[in-house]
Amino acid sequence: MNHSRTRPRLRLAAAATSAALPLALAGCGSGGTGGTSAAGAASPAPTGNPVAAVHKVDSVAALLPAEVRKSGKLRIGSSVGGPPGAYYPQGAGGKPVGQDIDLANAVAKVLGVELQRQDASFETILPALGSGKYDVGTGNFGVTAERLKTIDFATYINDGQGFAVKKGNTSLGGKVTDLTRLCGLTIGTGAGTTFEATLEAQKKVCVKAGKKPYDVKVYSENGALLTALQQGRIDVEMSTINGLRHQAAQQAAQSSFLGEYHRLDVGFAFKKGSRLTRAFQSAVNELIKDGVYARILDKWGTGPSAVKTSRINPPEHTT
Repeated sequence: MNHSRTRPRLRLAAAATSAALPLALAGCGSGGTGGTSAAGAASPAPTGNPVAAVHKVDSVAALLPAEVRKSGKLRIGSSVGGPPGAYYPQGAGGKPVGQDIDLANAVAKVLGVELQRQDASFETILPALGSGKYDVGTGNFGVTAERLKTIDFATYINDGQGFAVKKGNTSLGGKVTDLTRLCGLTIGTGAGTTFEATLEAQKKVCVKAGKKPYDVKVYSENGALLTALQQGRIDVEMSTINGLRHQAAQQAAQSSFLGEYHRLDVGFAFKKGSRLTRAFQSAVNELIKDGVYARILDKWGTGPSAVKTSRINPPEHTT
């Protein structure tokens, strides 16, 4: 969902982003800010295909609306942001891969439908659900009270918000649990994300603490965000926990993860009142029950963020 913002976005084209980075850095970043990130694209995807063993489950497929069962197709708006969620790796034949891609494909097989995937920028997907352009959206969409006003969710993982700095930067001294520790710094994050909303909503904390406010720079491409961190144009990056952990593990990214700030449930997104929500929830729970869900998360290194059961529209985490 788009949030109001007072600072200009820095929109850099993907081609310009890749040109600004060495080839070894083509794609690491966090999922959910749209665009192709820079360091993961240089790396092949993990091996193994746990989705191959998934079959249609008639009792779950029966939850789909009759018109979907008849057409056998669903339009999915997909934000390809970065590993491990969704990204374009080296040697994948131009197809996106990642945790979100595998989970969506596995759910589709349980439901017996074909996904008609359309890549889209993160901030455009939720409004497009409301207009009917897509039936379902993916992009590491966190469940927030604001989004629940217009969007329904069927959750599939518990991720959330975290921070990273350029490798070797020890000025913050470790985990950030209080935004006043960011006062006077420049924070980079993704357009239309919960990170941008959190930073904008809490901008007065520094003034209240008698400190210089932090500055927020917003990017539509993960590659541009990572480049800004590496080149010192931002001091701190705010993005997904799993994305920043993955980024820090890549030597070429040259970033350090500062830990979790705020956990959020993440889910498939639907227009409010969609009859697809229950079917997707049941399909995720079927995957959890038969073990495919765990194998998908193990493949992408996100097992610690597993959920025990999919939920529809859970309340936003307050801690």
